[in-house]
Amino acid sequence: MTPSQLEFLVTNDDSYLSKGIKTVSELLSKYGNVTVVAPKEVQSGMSAALTLTRPLRLKKESYTDTKYGTHIKVYSFTGTPADCVKIAMNEFFLESKPNFLVSGINHGSNASVASVYSGTLGATAEGTIYGVPSIGLSIDTHDPDADFSDILNYLPQIMEKMMAHPPAPGVYLNVNFPSGKIKGIRFAKQGDGMWIKEFDKRTDPHGNVYYWMTGHFHDTETNPSGDHKLLAEGYITIVPHNVDSTNYAEMERLDRDWDLSD
Repeated sequence: MTPSQLEFLVTNDDSYLSKGIKTVSELLSKYGNVTVVAPKEVQSGMSAALTLTRPLRLKKESYTDTKYGTHIKVYSFTGTPADCVKIAMNEFFLESKPNFLVSGINHGSNASVASVYSGTLGATAEGTIYGVPSIGLSIDTHDPDADFSDILNYLPQIMEKMMAHPPAPGVYLNVNFPSGKIKGIRFAKQGDGMWIKEFDKRTDPHGNVYYWMTGHFHDTETNPSGDHKLLAEGYITIVPHNVDSTNYAEMERLDRDWDLSD
């Protein structure tokens, strides 16, 4: 396909104003047209949540013709990342699906169990449900002015590999970039771990108790190919995730051991 024939849907959970989404949109415009539909405000930690109790508003923010003969259209939406994918598919891609969905570049790692809570990956899973090859991109820093220069040395290769060899149906890719010097790229497993001591208990000036989410990451991963371990060593990690989270071996074991047959 020529660049003008490829269509990318881009979203995130950091809002349409984030540096990460602007960076990836400009890069993708080299390969095709880009439609950005992203939250109006930050929606981190929303996973695949949907908005069901209030009206949602879509606003066209900008239209840019690029030097590659493509365009970048940017829309803000007052919903979650998954909402953004749904509205894009229903408003802009009802007749013809985008060729690829890209979510990010997220400011903050989505390695290990962070992938469970991530709005970035919730949008990526939603794209996969629609049958669109989808990839989530994150950098291991929350700096809103993060330096993407080293990432841009590797991201074209990752995107070109995905375009040539997309994930299988029902599978999406979770890519995490280190914030410092990059050593290379590695396929990885989702790292084991969990957050502990997750709330600070505080008292407001009126004497009322409230809680502030915080916590510390407890690393339980023993495999060196855990994504957060490789990320800490300076590698870009790529984890293929399934939308179907059924554990088929365990289903068979429980069916056998529970013996629920009549």
